[in-house]
Amino acid sequence: MGTFAPVDTQVSAPNAGQKKTVAYFYDSDVGNYAYVAGHPMKPHRIRMAHALIMNYSLYKKMEIYRAKPANKLEMTQFHTDEYIDFLNKVTPDNMEAYTKEQGRFNVGDDCPVFDGLFEFCGISAGGSMEGAARLNRGKCDVAINWAGGLHHAKKSEASGFCYVNDIVLGILELLRFNQRVLYIDIDVHHGDGVEEAFYTTDRVMTVSFHKYGEYFPGTGELRDIGVGSGKHYSVNFPLRDGIDDKSYKGIFEPVIKSVMEYYRPNAIVLQCGGDSLSGDRLGCFNLSMQGHANCVNFVKSFNLPVLVLGGGGYTMRNVSRTWAYETGLLVGQNLGPQLPFNDYYEYYAPDYELDVKPSNMDNANSQDYLQKIKIQVIDNLRQTTFAPSVQMTDVPRDPIGMDDEADAELDDADEDENPDARYTKRRWDKYVERDDELDPSDDEDGNEANGVRRQPNAPKRRRNMMDFQNTHAVADDDLASVAVSARSGQSRNGSANGIGSHTASDDGQEGSPLSDDSEGETFNGGREESLSSGNRDNDDEDVDMADEHANTGPVVRNGHLAADGPQEATPPDSPPTIAANPTIPPTVVEDTGNDAMDEGDTLEDPESAKEVVHDERAIEDVAAEKATEDTERGEQ
Repeated sequence: MGTFAPVDTQVSAPNAGQKKTVAYFYDSDVGNYAYVAGHPMKPHRIRMAHALIMNYSLYKKMEIYRAKPANKLEMTQFHTDEYIDFLNKVTPDNMEAYTKEQGRFNVGDDCPVFDGLFEFCGISAGGSMEGAARLNRGKCDVAINWAGGLHHAKKSEASGFCYVNDIVLGILELLRFNQRVLYIDIDVHHGDGVEEAFYTTDRVMTVSFHKYGEYFPGTGELRDIGVGSGKHYSVNFPLRDGIDDKSYKGIFEPVIKSVMEYYRPNAIVLQCGGDSLSGDRLGCFNLSMQGHANCVNFVKSFNLPVLVLGGGGYTMRNVSRTWAYETGLLVGQNLGPQLPFNDYYEYYAPDYELDVKPSNMDNANSQDYLQKIKIQVIDNLRQTTFAPSVQMTDVPRDPIGMDDEADAELDDADEDENPDARYTKRRWDKYVERDDELDPSDDEDGNEANGVRRQPNAPKRRRNMMDFQNTHAVADDDLASVAVSARSGQSRNGSANGIGSHTASDDGQEGSPLSDDSEGETFNGGREESLSSGNRDNDDEDVDMADEHANTGPVVRNGHLAADGPQEATPPDSPPTIAANPTIPPTVVEDTGNDAMDEGDTLEDPESAKEVVHDERAIEDVAAEKATEDTERGEQ
């Protein structure tokens, strides 16, 4: 009995030498469409995946495009005219008039008519066709369209939630420049629509790993290998319920490696249906996010142009997480385990983690069964023509989408229309951040407009001068308060010594008080600098009057020095004034030269302080009255 070697399901870190140019296609309107109430297919999952991609900052590593929706002419490269006309005309309001056509084109239960049906199909097909066109022109190595991958649609009928087969349209575009294209399908359902489209040609090899047996769509048997020129170019690997990461990797990598050796494709289309994940609403496999993403990582390692598409997936929170993670692998960036905050953060409760874990369901795929199928598949590949060639011919018609000249014209028009904008929408989408960029500059408004949300507790990207403050420095308001208190106290001390409290006499205006400015000068200046103007005629008389109340001392209020006379106005919002020396407790009076109190004397209690204040005010009043009487006698 053959056994598989132990498999490490952890995806290896991206190799810097294998960095790819990635084009990402997304139309913000795609999430606005809804099939019908209760339908398992929800286009909203694409919007959820996009929100994770943006908030994981993966947009910095790739170019973002909004493809032009496919029109009727482009869709009819594969589908019939009658079928596309029907999709374009039918609406929920007029569907009763198209009852016959609904039966003919299989539009009904699985594929209902809903508002915007044709527009939704155009968005899906346009992204895949534009992605293929950019791969053809060498503008990118990887093109991603998570809105694509609708692999069940047939030439003239809808099937399995799919109306227009964007995969076939994308492959047809790739065949214009590539001899051989490989299609790989890891959806839980068989990719019957794509296989049927290329069942008779050797220019496209289809490889599908899917659940088979009493399961939709009922096709994809091992013996379905193609017919005519396409014989052995259709590869089907039927699986049973519950396949896990180890078993899936043990069959996927050997089969794809053999396909690459025998077929030698020039380009690859990879359909990443999320319904093969564990816990899917309609799926029956048991793959974790790592096991699913390992397929993407392995295909990427062949360094061929790859068109990566979405597909099935009906548990939205699992599909969006897996597609975001696989986008990170394609751009060469591993994502953290904790989901970033985004517009749909509550969908991921209660763990808010990126990983999709497997369950404990039984694996019905025995190693003997898988080994037997794998051997048969590889034997079929040996019967194919090695790297079948194609006769050279002119490439028909113009390429789908924009060519280089049209791109240049759009760039010029964008610059003309937005001369003052740093980042226009077009520039923002096309910008790819360099790996060696030390300090990238983000356009915060542009990020917000494109769904990038600021993460809680995230460091600020833009530095502000106010962000860097000295926490040990004293605030200017506190210094001003200290200066005012100190100046008031020293001014009163100077008055006790005959400075700054007299009148100017040189202009005959005796008795006029000094200005606030001259009083303030006594804080740092000498006696002569403290006078506002002129010489004093009555120096001796002034000194005598000052001696009479020199020992009155400063006024103490609530343990602080209180200023006499008018005080400087304090703004209503300014902090309260503090003492001249904040280190002295409120019950200790600072030494001010008053003989009646020594330095460090402590008042017994606040009541004692009030009595001292009252006594000293009385002394000051008596001295002031006596000074006034002496002045009047001198004038007489």
